Amino acid sequence: MFQTRSDSRFILRFMLIGGGLLLVFACMFAFSKTVSAHGYINDPASRAIQCKNGLNTNCGPIIYEPQSLEGPKGFPAAGPPDGKIASAGLAGFAQLDQQSATRWNKVNMTSGTNNFTWIFTARHATTSYRYFITKPDWNPNAPLTRAQFDLTPFCTINGNGQQPPATLTHTCNVPQREGYNVILGVWDIADTQNAWYIVIDAQFGPGDSIAPTAPTNLAVSNVGTTTAKLTWGASTDNNAVTGYEVYNGVNVIATIPANQTSANLTNLLAGTTYNIVVKAFDASGNRSPSSNSVQFTTTQLPVDVTPPTNPTGLHVMGTPTSTSVTLMWNASTDDSGIAGYRIYNGSTVIATVTGTATEKVITGLSPNSQYTFTVRAYDPSNNESGDSNAVTVSTPDGPSATPWAPNTAYEVNALVSYDGKVYKCIQPHTSLPGWEPSNVPALWQLQP
Repeated sequence: MFQTRSDSRFILRFMLIGGGLLLVFACMFAFSKTVSAHGYINDPASRAIQCKNGLNTNCGPIIYEPQSLEGPKGFPAAGPPDGKIASAGLAGFAQLDQQSATRWNKVNMTSGTNNFTWIFTARHATTSYRYFITKPDWNPNAPLTRAQFDLTPFCTINGNGQQPPATLTHTCNVPQREGYNVILGVWDIADTQNAWYIVIDAQFGPGDSIAPTAPTNLAVSNVGTTTAKLTWGASTDNNAVTGYEVYNGVNVIATIPANQTSANLTNLLAGTTYNIVVKAFDASGNRSPSSNSVQFTTTQLPVDVTPPTNPTGLHVMGTPTSTSVTLMWNASTDDSGIAGYRIYNGSTVIATVTGTATEKVITGLSPNSQYTFTVRAYDPSNNESGDSNAVTVSTPDGPSATPWAPNTAYEVNALVSYDGKVYKCIQPHTSLPGWEPSNVPALWQLQP
């Protein structure tokens, strides 16, 4: 009887341990699928991939990860808010939400049968792939909203809950369109609450190569210290003028809607000469010849040689960390106003505050080090005050970073070193090959 009971206990223990291990492996597998799913439309080239390839410029960090446009699923009833559809509602990719007739490079497309090729850097069980297109009367110079799109997908591909291959092509019948339109591809994930949102800027039809006529009679008036007013005669186009661009030399300093033939320029530099022309553009991106040129010089500011008063009451807020400290001080005064503050460590400027804020978090400090901080104010003429009182800060020892390794359990706030940089764990997990900190921002946060 004793032997039978012992065997039973052993079997029960084995089942519990085995079941626990299976649960751990299942969780690891599920987590690995969750953090690593990514993809984008490569052909026709999407807005994001054209950023990565350099055909679109000033795109922000999407150039490093065009596969990461992940947002809540459920479009159009849910999903990214209006005006943030192109970025999937992600603040880090907000540059993609900029929208005008000329902002983005376009791919040529014809209505009818077209192929759409996805590339998946990591695959995920899929509910469907859906394709939407802007309405024929959409406004290319307004933010992308649901009202801009035909909310019935022109093409839907069932994913059947399966993982896609690394490359997948869909054949779809694109509705009749002319000129510039935007196509939205939505990759709906089966086993998470998210979807991918990919926009394509497409130029339909034979294209319009006829530029608008040049604006006429450009004139300037009401020139001030930082302002001026421009007026001009309207341009014409074989289709329609979409808007006007104001150039100072080769730089666009203002974009004006087609229904306006004047511009109030602001934020100009005092005592500065400007050489201005205006060009019209149409929905196909054709630009007119330049208008006549006007030159003006903004009014010089009165000479100001009086510095602000010294900041007072500099002190530390809270407890310094091994790499940062928060400083606060009392405001300076100046007849022309305070333009900002410079924070010094000894004689070296280590941070600047623009405007009237009197608090600053100083980062990038070294553990177990001593710093002596002072603050100086400066005014719009760059007159600088004397030093505030000095504050000496000693940073504590920081936690040591261990080299990252695969098949290792990491808890939140654990520090690792990888490729010469330090990362902090932001989700508990057991690492796997391919989950290096630089590859998985969902798990690791780069430290300053």
